[in-house]
Amino acid sequence: MTNQPDPARFAHVTDWVFDLDNTLYPHHSNLFSQIDVKMTAYVSELLHLPRDEARKLQKELYREYGTTLKGLMERYHVDSDDFLQKVHDIDYNWLQPDPALGQAIRALPGRKFIFTNGNRGHAERAARQLGILDHFEDIFDIVAAGLTPKPAVESYDLFVALHTIAGANAVMFEDLARNLRVPKRLGMTTVLIVPKNFEPTFSEIWEQDPEEEDDVDYVTDDLTGFLTSVMAR
Repeated sequence: MTNQPDPARFAHVTDWVFDLDNTLYPHHSNLFSQIDVKMTAYVSELLHLPRDEARKLQKELYREYGTTLKGLMERYHVDSDDFLQKVHDIDYNWLQPDPALGQAIRALPGRKFIFTNGNRGHAERAARQLGILDHFEDIFDIVAAGLTPKPAVESYDLFVALHTIAGANAVMFEDLARNLRVPKRLGMTTVLIVPKNFEPTFSEIWEQDPEEEDDVDYVTDDLTGFLTSVMAR
């Protein structure tokens, strides 16, 4: 499923910004499920809660603060380094190397960035396993963002300022529509990545979150194919 890109619309792009989890690697790899389990275990151990209660609180923190970490810091003053190290202690062999994606990213003109709510180590390990790490100019992680996660505007402001990015010359790829709201306001072209064989039609995607419709320019379940189409010019 792809909302076909117009290559002419991307001719001006000099900065290509990619989320990591469920964007650069496919949703069906299920890698993030390992992190999710680790976060639940962390909350359970920290607060001496049964697993089901810890998971309920974890999701509550995520919804209210944008990330579980931000919520734990605000409410319980946890050490961010300890949290990030423990929840990203996972098996990256779940990811299959993706040479076609690497070739598509390498062919893009200009700079390429990873912009993630995870930490740099996680992004490096995942990108290295995919075989795409060397194609990126930099990784902007949750630490670089001052531990303020997307979709907070402060996070994007720090990223744009650090790398001197002009929104009109940039495109952002994300698996969460709410994380495209600020990039769209900054003038970026926005692309929503959905799981492979995603069933709802383009219009139906917005049924549960219709206010995001104007923030997304393109939708695709095939990042490699999308980038290849963009470069068809």
